[in-house]
Amino acid sequence: MPELPEVEVSRLGISPHIEKQLVVEVKIHNPNLRWPVPEEVKSLIGQTITQVERRAKYLLIHSAVGSAILHLGMSGNLRVVTQSEPLKKHDHIEFHFDNGLALRLNDPRRFGACLWQQPNECHSVFKKLGPEPLTDAFTAKHLFDASRGKKVPIKQFIMDNHIVVGVGNIYANESLFKAGIHPQSEAGKVSLARYQRLTPIIKSTLAAAIEQGGTTLKDFAQSDGKPGYFAQELLVYGRKGQPCVTCFTELTEIRLGQRSTVYCKRCQR
Repeated sequence: MPELPEVEVSRLGISPHIEKQLVVEVKIHNPNLRWPVPEEVKSLIGQTITQVERRAKYLLIHSAVGSAILHLGMSGNLRVVTQSEPLKKHDHIEFHFDNGLALRLNDPRRFGACLWQQPNECHSVFKKLGPEPLTDAFTAKHLFDASRGKKVPIKQFIMDNHIVVGVGNIYANESLFKAGIHPQSEAGKVSLARYQRLTPIIKSTLAAAIEQGGTTLKDFAQSDGKPGYFAQELLVYGRKGQPCVTCFTELTEIRLGQRSTVYCKRCQR
């Protein structure tokens, strides 16, 4: 599943091509995604795209009359192509612009979404989300205060979108390793000092992933069709049985919340 850095890379990839462009057509080839695609999305026709924004793993394509909300689901990707380029299998929605380009949402498994948000409204998918991890609203004190009394493992705690958005499985593994925190530690028993160490590590890990183009995942490609380049930097994720880069102890894999969790028994406590 594309994680926050991959979605941000998609935003950076498509924005220069569609911002300040007039929408001339919206084609819904298959409305049966995670939720039915609302006809209101066609309200973009005749409107100029003012901004492409990201909130959590959602992209918002803003205009004066409202915003199309896109989610890539488990296997989706966005491509900017010429309007004459033949459709690919699983191209479900496309937005045509007056510069001759088209933005296409391709989603083989159809767990993605295309929704509509009226101006000055907050769609229900955003109402219970925590702060963005790369903003000043995400602090060690926020994590510490929210964790008190919580017995959930720290890894699942920081992956909870009600606590903070966008810290997916890959980056939770990586951040906890860098912070030296065992992924099964009870969130409510982690000290403020350890959250003060963990918080900037989460920020820097996500920022580095965005800068390097996002993690290469099986079903993900950037909007220009090129894969991400961050996978080579991963320290623990996907490295079960390999030596720890710090102490050379064999890395251990367990399952937490049905997710692969790789850590070092010696470095993470």
